[in-house]
Amino acid sequence: MSLYIVSTPIGNLADITIRASKILAECDLILAEDTRTSKKLLTHLGITTPMSAYHDFNKERVTAGLVASLKNGQEIALITDAGTPGVADPAFYIVRAAIADGITVIPVPGASAVLCALVASGLPSDRFIFENFLPHKSGARRKLFESLKSEARTVIFYETPHRIVKTLEDIKEVLGGVRVVIGRELTKIHEEFLRGSAEELLAHFAKHPPRGEMVVLFNVRIQ
Repeated sequence: MSLYIVSTPIGNLADITIRASKILAECDLILAEDTRTSKKLLTHLGITTPMSAYHDFNKERVTAGLVASLKNGQEIALITDAGTPGVADPAFYIVRAAIADGITVIPVPGASAVLCALVASGLPSDRFIFENFLPHKSGARRKLFESLKSEARTVIFYETPHRIVKTLEDIKEVLGGVRVVIGRELTKIHEEFLRGSAEELLAHFAKHPPRGEMVVLFNVRIQ
């Protein structure tokens, strides 16, 4: 009776680990954030383990039943659409419930967009904080950036292509010439790192419309 928290590729399917593949093939059930997305990976690996959806919209309804299945001896693996479960997804909810019922929770490490972006950013990586997705409204974002003016650690967050320009405008307004790094489409064919001030990156996106998933980093000590 174990709950496996299994990391999966964030783009390049070759990044799946041997251990992750073995666990996904041998467990009784796979919980996936989006079963349609995860089915592509499982089909690529030749894995036919039954799969069920587990996401923000059903976690409160199905968690108790899943914990009961674990207590009855089932081995269950939890995966997310991409990367490590528990980072910007509802994995915490079932992990907490499983621990409360004495179920063993086993992490199976692998790809993480946060760490991929950090180690290739060129920004200090000894200490960092992750802010997930930022507030949608500019006022709330600027308030957050104001609170980070004296933050010594590297700041990391996710951003969408349709909001990145507004976010860069807010960074420029609040943090001035701080150096920003954007990791775009990490591990995928069009992987790209963009580095410069918010003003320079805004000039780039004026010529090249933003596309793809993005991880954004900055460190207020680095100009």
